[in-house]
Amino acid sequence: MDKFYHSVRLDESLCKGCINCIKRCPTEAIRVRGKKASINNKFCIDCGECIRVCPHHAKLATYDKLDVMKQYEYTVALPAPSLYSQFNNLDDVNIVLNALIRMGFDDVFEVSAAAELVSEATRQYISEHESQQPFISTACPSVVRLIRVRFPNLIPHLLPLNPPIEVAAILAAEKALKDTGLPREKIGIMFISPCPSKVTYVKAPLGTEKSQVDHVLAIKDVYPKLLACMKAVAGEDYPVIGTSGKIGISWGHSGGEASGLFTENYLAADGIENVIRVLEDMEDQKFTNLRFVELNACNGGCVGGVLTVENPYVAEVKLKRLRKYMPVARSHIHDSEEGHIRWTTEVQYEPVFRLGNNMLESFSRLNQVERLMKKFPGLDCGSCGAPTCKALAEDIVRGGASETDCVYYLRENLHRLSEEVSILADDLHDGDKGGQETLRILKEYIHRISSEMSLLDKQEEEDGGDGK
Repeated sequence: MDKFYHSVRLDESLCKGCINCIKRCPTEAIRVRGKKASINNKFCIDCGECIRVCPHHAKLATYDKLDVMKQYEYTVALPAPSLYSQFNNLDDVNIVLNALIRMGFDDVFEVSAAAELVSEATRQYISEHESQQPFISTACPSVVRLIRVRFPNLIPHLLPLNPPIEVAAILAAEKALKDTGLPREKIGIMFISPCPSKVTYVKAPLGTEKSQVDHVLAIKDVYPKLLACMKAVAGEDYPVIGTSGKIGISWGHSGGEASGLFTENYLAADGIENVIRVLEDMEDQKFTNLRFVELNACNGGCVGGVLTVENPYVAEVKLKRLRKYMPVARSHIHDSEEGHIRWTTEVQYEPVFRLGNNMLESFSRLNQVERLMKKFPGLDCGSCGAPTCKALAEDIVRGGASETDCVYYLRENLHRLSEEVSILADDLHDGDKGGQETLRILKEYIHRISSEMSLLDKQEEEDGGDGK
């Protein structure tokens, strides 16, 4: 299992070297060097924000294609609650569920049904561990990874329960084994996902040794084929196979998970920038009397994932309309299911942003960073290929950049060299006895200026010639 597996990747052939991505990446994981972006795997949390903002579509999500279904004798679809929000005028989830079977799946297990089990387990866990409040939801893999690498003091507040995707996969696999008698390797459990971070979770799960999800499909790939199957299902009598209610369906949008806890002492935030702001405030202990904190990296919650097709705010309205006449909940925990919900492994801090290998080295390098920052203008313009002046200083200390990457630093050096050359030229003109030596030094300065100018021209060419 790769601790730093990533589902967001870069297509260099499409990258134009603009700085849209470096300015929006929440963990400063992207740099632009040599007219091409690069992603630092240790810093990346797979939130998909770079996919959303890249105007050249150079950032892509990794997921499985539909033909992976052919590898198994028996397949089970795990539709995310956000899948239901992609269709117009949907008033019965059973149309979608039966359409999935018509599409080629042998069975369907709703992730929203598993979400109701997790909600019930959450209510119980919070009541039993009130001294550890507030608890932070662990349903969004990007948020959990962000806390692991950037907010280690908040790790004890992570809710130690498996996300609905994992609970659904475990229960679906058990049911398939019982129904078919097939060995596990011939059964394919496939999650239909709104975002790439779920792919990362499946490859490198948190709280469990191995995920029971075999493959992750994208909603945007499933959508066109499913739409045609839904039209066919809607025109005939279809069985009722849905097992979730309002609580489970609500997990698809921001605030839905928290609303299932039947408490007013909660906070729900969506959008990665807002998530970071909340986590910073939590670290500073600015909140009081909170029981639960629900955080979603995507705007609007899971309905805003980059693998969806509908506008997230329109999708949220559709989910609310769909659940209007549903019962509160239809799935409840049985004794045999309790062991599937709790974490079996602990989540550890990953100090990927540490500057040194030990505390002494880190402090020494931090002092170097502060000294370097005094040389830079503090504009955070991104022209150097790093998102901020501080990020450039850290890159220099780590050995991945140089001071001359800063255009403004280059220009200041050129001005200083130009003044020194003028003084030397005046001395030479006044008949300085050491004229020959001065001439030699003057030539050295001219050579240095020429080299600096070449670097500046190269930098401005990489920035598109706009003088940044």
